[in-house]
Amino acid sequence: MLINLLTTGLYLLTWIYVLRTLLKRESLTTNIMLGLMATCLCMHGISTYLSLFDSKGLHLGLLKVTSLFFFVINLLVTVSSLKKPLHSLFLVLLPLTIIGLLTSQAFDGPIISGSDITPELIAHILLSILAYSLLAIASFQAMFLAYQSKQLKNKHFSGIMGIMPPLQTMETLMFELVWTGFIFLTLSILTGVIFIEDMLAQKLTHKTVFSIISWVIYAILLGGRHRLGWRGAVAIRYVLGGFAALMLAYFGTKIVLEFILAAR
Repeated sequence: MLINLLTTGLYLLTWIYVLRTLLKRESLTTNIMLGLMATCLCMHGISTYLSLFDSKGLHLGLLKVTSLFFFVINLLVTVSSLKKPLHSLFLVLLPLTIIGLLTSQAFDGPIISGSDITPELIAHILLSILAYSLLAIASFQAMFLAYQSKQLKNKHFSGIMGIMPPLQTMETLMFELVWTGFIFLTLSILTGVIFIEDMLAQKLTHKTVFSIISWVIYAILLGGRHRLGWRGAVAIRYVLGGFAALMLAYFGTKIVLEFILAAR
């Protein structure tokens, strides 16, 4: 699809701009960055809409939904970066977004017909996407935080270290993202339990179990942060562990259903 290629090219140009600016230790020009990302997101939104919706219904295949996740993630980071130092996340997000866009047309996957799309289902899907996207950003933040902590311990202050925000700022942002994502994950699980009938028949057992495991991991982390002041390596392990369980809940289930079982 032509719009996919155009969007990919725009994201690549934006990534090059971010990389060159940060490596020179210069401040990103807000208007330029906002203009580039706004253009990318508009194109990405159109591409995603055309990919997901057609006359047959709603396409919810793994690769197509992955493109939607990256659209939401980039949108959230762009808006948040207006007030918070999140620009460094684009160094990782934009290449992954490009890969997601290039592969989104490779496989259609399951389709939900228009008659089966209810307001309750839409609410559950939107809450799930917001939860996954926010917790994905928190995980990227945790990986940057782990790298930053290691470099500081080894007294390495050059390279990418010179463009990253202070360690405390990074950690505070990570917990803000986890809290917000945890709220949306809670709502997503509740709407799934209330509105989706016969979980076993719909092959959603594994998704539900791993989602609950992820919720428990994040709940323990936030409880430990509040009562025991958890931070640093302990917090990073819980954030990444919770996200791993969440990815097994959705992407693991999708891979099994769409590729492994479908191939038999």
